[in-house]
Amino acid sequence: MTVTLSPETEAKLRERAEREGRDVSLVADALISAALEWEALDREEALAGIRRGLEASAAGRVRSARDVFADMRARILHVRHVAQAPGGEPSGG
Repeated sequence: MTVTLSPETEAKLRERAEREGRDVSLVADALISAALEWEALDREEALAGIRRGLEASAAGRVRSARDVFADMRARILHVRHVAQAPGGEPSGG
């Protein structure tokens, strides 16, 4: 198989192979393999999340978008508050 890369991508690939002291073909194979595995895993996780959501909806376990966004805002504010507190640790609440 032959793969044609842009000059920029080829340069990055060659730089990485040189840094790692490995053959450029082996580095390319490892990177492509990892990307394909990640893509498959990411897709499976997304589909599993959709299935869980559909099952929850069918079982009547649903929340309004307003409630979800209010909860998200509250969590963000809590995280900001904890991060700004002395020591950056929650005070037990």
